[in-house]
Amino acid sequence: MDQLQRSLLESPIVEKGEYHYFVHPISDGVPMLEPSLLREIVIKIIRKARLENVDKIVTPAAMGIHISTAVSLMTDIPLVVIRKREYGLEGETPLFQETGYSESQMFINDVDEGDNVLVLDDVLSTGGTLSAICAALEDIGANIVDVVAVIKKVEGTNELDESAYSAKTLINVTVEGGEVVIVDPTGDD
Repeated sequence: MDQLQRSLLESPIVEKGEYHYFVHPISDGVPMLEPSLLREIVIKIIRKARLENVDKIVTPAAMGIHISTAVSLMTDIPLVVIRKREYGLEGETPLFQETGYSESQMFINDVDEGDNVLVLDDVLSTGGTLSAICAALEDIGANIVDVVAVIKKVEGTNELDESAYSAKTLINVTVEGGEVVIVDPTGDD
């Protein structure tokens, strides 16, 4: 069993309404993120993602930042963070993000028509964030080379399934009886 699997099995579960949310260093920054876990995840992403011809890594704030920064450092691919704050810069593109437990407006800067991008996020649950990001990138005219999420929560409706995009994942889990259960330890393409 690798470190990602072990850390997920040890994750506490909290409820946000009807949504069962696991608390994990990758998705929450709590408990602290051990460098060895981050390193393991980054190596898995680099092996799984299509990185050839990628001009930019695109990630939503906030929990995609640490993963994407590490991937950027290892691949020398520049990083674009989708922010929850509007800056009013030329070319800024707004998008509306809705997840199983929140909704918000986000803003993309520094992605241009024709850019080849890797979309990278921590968790794919409802698909609301990734589907909104992919739609906004498509509106900009960027080419989405690949979409990768570290962890996929498999139960429920996934909006990304209804789009033209799919996400590669490193591990697929569900929450049953107040515990994380590993459905697929290697994720899926």
